Amino acid sequence: MIVTEISEATKAKYKVFIDSEFAFVLYKGELRTYGIRQGEVISEQAYTVIVQELLPKRAKLRCMNLLKSREYTKEQMRTKLRQGFYPEAVIDEAIAYVMSFGYIDDRRYVEQYIRYASQTKSRKQMEQDLLRKGVSKCDISDVFTQVYEDEDTDHETELIERLIEKRRYDSQSATLEEKQKMVSFLYRKGFSLDKIYKAVGRMD
Repeated sequence: MIVTEISEATKAKYKVFIDSEFAFVLYKGELRTYGIRQGEVISEQAYTVIVQELLPKRAKLRCMNLLKSREYTKEQMRTKLRQGFYPEAVIDEAIAYVMSFGYIDDRRYVEQYIRYASQTKSRKQMEQDLLRKGVSKCDISDVFTQVYEDEDTDHETELIERLIEKRRYDSQSATLEEKQKMVSFLYRKGFSLDKIYKAVGRMD
């Protein structure tokens, strides 16, 4: 294995390419420690220690430090580690490690998100947000069912009523144009038409 390129990743870290392919990122001192020089062979022992010991340990610590301040989905954590230029195998190992302790749990994340966001967002908006965070459709659907079965409250209807009240809408005195505008407004928020029409009133 030949170190074909060493290039600056940050002021403190360097990208190492082996046989013309990106391999990993190391600190400058680590390049000296493991005898890594451009154009020279990297020993099997050094390579093994780096990818099987040094980087996995560092990636696990990175995960733990990130999780001190907030919850992450599995995909969000993967993105964070990719930004740190960790190899995919190392990323998989680090994520599996924190998941084994329950520090990352997408279903728990979804449940907490729903209970918080349902006060201001429709189910459709929440589902789209969660998909963007990398949560699977299956987990989202299952947790929504579980949360809504556990609670008798219809959060969407309550939210629609609050939005209507905030806009000082009166279904009894509203003109057809005002009703159409309110329907459009609520539909853009992601609410179902049946709930919208029930709250807005008759359109004739």
